[in-house]
Amino acid sequence: MTEFLNVDGGTLAYEVSGAVGPLVVVAHGMGDSREAYRFLTPALVEAGYRVAAVDLRGHGESSVGWASYTRTALADDLIALVEHLGGPAVLVGHSIAGGAVTIAAAKAPWLITALVELAPFTRKQQVRLGDLRVAGYRRGLTHLMGTTILGSTRQWAKYLDVAYPGSKPVDFDARLGQITAMLQEPGRMKVLQAMGKISPADAAEQLANVTCPVLVVQGTLDPDWAAPQAEGEAIVADLPTGLGRLAMIEGAGHYPHVQFPEQTSAEVVKFLAGVSA
Repeated sequence: MTEFLNVDGGTLAYEVSGAVGPLVVVAHGMGDSREAYRFLTPALVEAGYRVAAVDLRGHGESSVGWASYTRTALADDLIALVEHLGGPAVLVGHSIAGGAVTIAAAKAPWLITALVELAPFTRKQQVRLGDLRVAGYRRGLTHLMGTTILGSTRQWAKYLDVAYPGSKPVDFDARLGQITAMLQEPGRMKVLQAMGKISPADAAEQLANVTCPVLVVQGTLDPDWAAPQAEGEAIVADLPTGLGRLAMIEGAGHYPHVQFPEQTSAEVVKFLAGVSA
């Protein structure tokens, strides 16, 4: 059942699963909705957690027309939701939300007990000529740029095809139809375009200020980086010593929690059990 939280600038839609247990708030990437956690949420509930899946501002059932779509703005939304639900909480963030949860943990350490960052854009990115020799990276970047510049749902669909290399979820076509329909709603493609142009520098600046344990999950075939493992290792290195660790999901692209939910949920549940201990 969808619930709504009014915050400064708009309304956030979210859904809570599980009646009891420690709180976990899951936040999706740009151009998606809380349905991105349709596989991970049940696994977390089964493991004994209460899970709140939120639609980022401008996505899903959340309102459009916000003044800002930076990772810092998204972090403020997540902090507000955790306070509303009676935290503390674990934050799980994918892609752009990986940067947002980093900022939230640095800004409100008393509210955040741990982070899981799924294929996170948490560091400032540079496109090097040598990276363009990697075919998947080159194709993904081309379609991302096409989406951002043209506002094209067709380009976004082509990007998602690259972002799920090899095997795709059984409901991939149906989910792609839902995402396309969402992006055709007034204002929502503009949100995706805005997010695609925003630097993750604000998240990079906060990595050293995180005080809770962090699990970074990367797919070995993620086309958003020429070298996904190197990106994950760099994030861990930028965190305070001993706080972060990296888990690689073999064969996964940019959506490991959707493409390989069993392997990803196993890593997340194991990490959270260690945090609790």
